[in-house]
Amino acid sequence: MSCDELEFETIHAAFRPKIHRYLSRMVGEYEAEDLTQEVFVRVSQALKTFRGESELSTWIYRIATNAALDRLRSPSFQRTIQDCPANPFIADGESEVDDRSAWTGEKLPLVEGQVFRKEMNDCFRNLISSLPEGYRTALVLSEFEGFKNDEIAEILGVTLGTVKIRLHRARERLKEALEANCGPEWVEGNEYVPELKRI
Repeated sequence: MSCDELEFETIHAAFRPKIHRYLSRMVGEYEAEDLTQEVFVRVSQALKTFRGESELSTWIYRIATNAALDRLRSPSFQRTIQDCPANPFIADGESEVDDRSAWTGEKLPLVEGQVFRKEMNDCFRNLISSLPEGYRTALVLSEFEGFKNDEIAEILGVTLGTVKIRLHRARERLKEALEANCGPEWVEGNEYVPELKRI
């Protein structure tokens, strides 16, 4: 095995689960597996050109984000979403009736909370997936993937100010949508509702 192949294998092993999870949240589980493979083909092909001017993680997430946005905009993806009755926004390893938090992936100990949590997760997923793609991408990178604002700016190829505006607007829209569609009792003082930063 050559040095380049070994380096790619190491990168693939380290980043594949993260990229697959990220893409599941961006385009849905149905599309995520194939898109993850596409992303790593692109990473493999472009690895020789990576000069280290940015962090490896931001470089890989930029490739994944571009691939996800291309897929979201494609007419075939739009037709698939319209024709597919199943929820495409269920992440890897989750089921329709799962007792894991949609935000942290941690198991919830209370059995009686499962039905409530399932309804809430469905509501969150639908609301996040309905955000404009720029807001959704920034929110997912921040809240789910844990990137800092300057890293998000680098991944998306926008200014830091643009990232801050998108995150602020995404959080405001999400909060308003939660109150309007899921009920205010789901937002105020609810132990199951994640604390989005600065909401």
